[in-house]
Amino acid sequence: MPSPFATLLHPTRTTPPPVAIDLQRVVLVGTGIWLVAMLVTGVLAFTGEVEWDIVWVCATGVVLGLLGAAWARRHRPAPPATTTDEPPAQD
Repeated sequence: MPSPFATLLHPTRTTPPPVAIDLQRVVLVGTGIWLVAMLVTGVLAFTGEVEWDIVWVCATGVVLGLLGAAWARRHRPAPPATTTDEPPAQD
């Protein structure tokens, strides 16, 4: 017979359902942050404070973010099927 403390030592939990988020929006926010960083580092590079390499890193982040947003748009989950109790409208 199992010990009554076995469930306290090894609890079983069900995993929560995944959170529905708009991945494209998340990627675009990150891309916007890279764009702001690119503008700031561009001004700093223009004034000679930093090297131009850092601007290229930010530009790469912007390009990859745009590619990620396009991917997220193509792989968007299908909307849930809606069921109604009403019959379809007749013309």
